[in-house]
Amino acid sequence: MTRVLIVAMALAFSGTAQAAGNAAAGKTKAAQMCAACHGPEGNKPTAPENPILAGQHQDYLVKALKDYKAGKRNNAIMKGFSATLSVQDMEDLAAWFASQKSSLHFQR
Repeated sequence: MTRVLIVAMALAFSGTAQAAGNAAAGKTKAAQMCAACHGPEGNKPTAPENPILAGQHQDYLVKALKDYKAGKRNNAIMKGFSATLSVQDMEDLAAWFASQKSSLHFQR
């Protein structure tokens, strides 16, 4: 019975583990790839169709980048940029943008 409980708990918590992104590495990558359209911190897009990335949830940003790379989301520019990113790059970028202050929601 104890083994069943341990296995059940391990399975329950295994889906919550995520690779951690490095915000400092993400900042460098963002300056090279993202700043021209989304602003250096991701909160000043250069065009209305470019979303604010600052303050977004990290897991959402990673999923969006993976979806662009896989072709599940359509945007020629983002598909091109995401094609060059590794999973670690995506995690790093997401960590950087998620850590930035945003006017999208209340900051505590």
